[in-house]
Amino acid sequence: MVIRTHTGTVAGIGALAVTVEVSVTGGGLGLFLVGLPDNAVRESEQRIRSSFENSGYRMTARKCVVNLAPADLRKEGSGFDLPIAVAILAATDQVVAERLDSSFFVGELSLDGSLRGVKGVLPIVAEAARLGFHRVYVPRENADEAAVVEGIDVLPVGSLREVASSLNGEVVIEPAQSTLKHEQEEVPYVDDFADVKGQTHAKRALEIAAAGGHNVIMIGPPGSGKTMLARRMPSIMPPMSMEEALETTKIHSVAGKLGSERGLMRQRPFRAPHHMASPMALIGGGNSPQPGEVSLAHNGVLFLDEMPEFGHSVLEVLRQPMEDKHITISRVRYTVDYPSNFTLVASMNPCPCGYYNHPTKECSCSAAAVHRYVGRISGPLMDRIDLHVEITPVKREELSSMERAESSAAVRERVIRARERQAERFRGTGIYTNTMMSSAMLRKFCPLSPDVRRLLDGAMERLQLSARAYDRIIKVARTIADLAGAQDIAPNHISEAITYRTLDRESWGR
Repeated sequence: MVIRTHTGTVAGIGALAVTVEVSVTGGGLGLFLVGLPDNAVRESEQRIRSSFENSGYRMTARKCVVNLAPADLRKEGSGFDLPIAVAILAATDQVVAERLDSSFFVGELSLDGSLRGVKGVLPIVAEAARLGFHRVYVPRENADEAAVVEGIDVLPVGSLREVASSLNGEVVIEPAQSTLKHEQEEVPYVDDFADVKGQTHAKRALEIAAAGGHNVIMIGPPGSGKTMLARRMPSIMPPMSMEEALETTKIHSVAGKLGSERGLMRQRPFRAPHHMASPMALIGGGNSPQPGEVSLAHNGVLFLDEMPEFGHSVLEVLRQPMEDKHITISRVRYTVDYPSNFTLVASMNPCPCGYYNHPTKECSCSAAAVHRYVGRISGPLMDRIDLHVEITPVKREELSSMERAESSAAVRERVIRARERQAERFRGTGIYTNTMMSSAMLRKFCPLSPDVRRLLDGAMERLQLSARAYDRIIKVARTIADLAGAQDIAPNHISEAITYRTLDRESWGR
């Protein structure tokens, strides 16, 4: 007789169903695992044997074959412990098999029979619901995360004995109710723009970046507030939609980064990798591919502090996810895709000593040294950054002022209205922010009047701006117009956009 239980394995940020088949036969001894299990799955035998003994269940003395189907799909992780153990209990008549066909199981067993939480529960439960299963047994610490999925009963359990008692009808387990169901009300952020003294120009640039989805780099001396401003960027971005929240939570679930709350993520992520991070840490990978920082920042902000200090190879791997909004990781046996639609916020000193263009301190760097320092960021990568913002130190009288600056909530309201205008403009095109426009879309959605075009052409020549700056200026001007509620791009919108192309000027560093 063959007993079947059902579980799932993570694939990218989704999941695939896996059927656990158990057959207990008369010939031979031992437990045999087949179906491309990895080391963590193979080791489940010892955890299951110990948990049986400590939970008062008997392990069969006959040959037990466990098949994980489909056999050509690699099975990874410790979440297979529970479905295998339940199947063995059913095959040895220690639990009733009646409810197995309508149930999903996921969880890692401890040696004493208790259940530990595992990574990737959210996509697994979502797949179970999609396939029409009625209930899913998950470890208690994964309950809030799993309960986000609607249309399936999530049964939180703490031990193998509790699962068996439920299947035998001895106890009734109440389905979990998520304490973090997604709501549209304002989510409080710890960091707020109201705490930032001065830096009006920089805050305006970040508002434009949030409204149009533009990438931004801040150039300024040490202590000018670049990091403080960057950390407040998520607080002015629009609230995540339910779809965005689910997708973001799935990524963090797969990576095991949900933290203690383990519920639906409602705040946009902010990721700030160290400049010593490897290319793999940034884009993801490994023998068992995991999401990298670009995917963990999906729907949020990726902050690169002191961007020129990152390795050349590290920075260059950013180009593809910044352009395509997803990253593909290929291995011999399979390929996974992770979304990476993030806003890049970078910071850098203007030169090696940090004081080029400083109002009071003298720079000790030569012009060549300044050019070499800025040149650590390649042209193709800089081409993907729309806003270049020079930041100067805050004046003493501004620091001592008791006047509170504009709050993030007030800025966010303007950003939301600008995003709504873009959503209406791009309806049916597959894009939703100004920065995603192609050159053909620019001609369609951003027509320039003769006066505006003359102003732009004159600035290009006078300021010796590079050719790649042309489209970027128009995109930023379109966002500035959206923030102002203007139908067309006006000369003042173009003029402001031009001020954000600092590093494109041939005179920089001279």
